[in-house]
Amino acid sequence: MVKQERAARTREALVRAAAREFERTGYEGTSLGRVARTAGISVGALTFHFASKAGLALAVRTRGDAAVRACAAQAGRSTAPPLDTVVALTLALARLLEEDEVVRAAVRLWRELPEGDGSWSALWRPTVTETLARADRGGLGPAVGAGDVVLLAEYLLAGAESRLSGRPHGPRDESEDDGAEQDDGAKRDDGVERHLSRLWALALPGLSGGPVNRP
Repeated sequence: MVKQERAARTREALVRAAAREFERTGYEGTSLGRVARTAGISVGALTFHFASKAGLALAVRTRGDAAVRACAAQAGRSTAPPLDTVVALTLALARLLEEDEVVRAAVRLWRELPEGDGSWSALWRPTVTETLARADRGGLGPAVGAGDVVLLAEYLLAGAESRLSGRPHGPRDESEDDGAEQDDGAKRDDGVERHLSRLWALALPGLSGGPVNRP
């Protein structure tokens, strides 16, 4: 039992270390040696658990994909109005991207590995489509289709991913906010979830056919 627990801890450390390296330098730029150094173990110990870089990438993808699917499944069970559910899902995914390095690495691997289609939206887009289809037009304005909402969600999350990709060490440094103020006197918040929330506040009136009021 002790050996099994030790092995499980080592595998967890390796998956986390691999995710950190895949996120920073991509699949091609990551080596088993770099992952071993990041995890603080020998390459021999690494290859005991994962025989190849492809095996490590698969473990990271599997873990990250599962987290995204769980987030989408939770949103799919919501009884809130369709548009509210879509907004909540994108905000939850943005938060997941910002907080979980394994998810960020998995998203990058979706773009870089041959078996990926270049976009992780395949993991959550069906939930958005099904949510909007469950209600008659889902509260959308007469000139707005469900496909427009799906496209907007994809663009917003692609923007969130792109912004975070410029921070290879993960979520923003909270020290960046110390003393920084916006024109309205509020403290600056660079979190992507906060950004998406403000963008949805601008977009929702247009999607529902109402007036647009800047938050």
